[in-house]
Amino acid sequence: MKEIIRESLDKSISYSEYLDVINTQVANNDTSGENKSEDLVAYTKLNAKRMKRWDKTLKVSEEAKAKIEKLDKKVTWLVLTETWCGDAAHVLPVINKVAETSENISLGLVFRDENEALMNQFLTNGGKSIPKLIMIEETSGEVFGSFGPRPKEATQLVLDYKEKHGAISAELKENLQVWYNKDKGQSTVNDLVALLTKELQFA
Repeated sequence: MKEIIRESLDKSISYSEYLDVINTQVANNDTSGENKSEDLVAYTKLNAKRMKRWDKTLKVSEEAKAKIEKLDKKVTWLVLTETWCGDAAHVLPVINKVAETSENISLGLVFRDENEALMNQFLTNGGKSIPKLIMIEETSGEVFGSFGPRPKEATQLVLDYKEKHGAISAELKENLQVWYNKDKGQSTVNDLVALLTKELQFA
């Protein structure tokens, strides 16, 4: 596991570099990953706009900042993602904002389809759901937590819908976008702070 993580970290890029990638893809009618379908190219274009909006409007509360700033250990956050992923467009800007709050958090991003061995270590109910954040203590190299692909409340929304209707549909995707817009990233902030608080016991 440590070797797989180390290899992926060597290939990781910063959040700003990730934004450069998605903007280049938009300009070239391209997308990341193995599937280059028109639909996924269109999602990438939409996600670039979403991320730009969230980067401008996202807020981390003073209460959350106070907890994050108590982190006294160097940690690395490694995120598996793809530019076409709708959940990633809403979640990645929040992860970045939280990481920026502490000088002890280093953030790196890698593409799922290029890091299959890593993805297979962090499946969600057997699936390669993204984004997936892996929290690593820098000193020991140990994984102390993971997050994703969605905050708990959004995950419950999806589970409830699937239980009632049997499968993910266009209606569910629309409902999820509405939820993200209303939530304004706060559930993701709270879930990330809770993970740090629980695992590193600094609260």
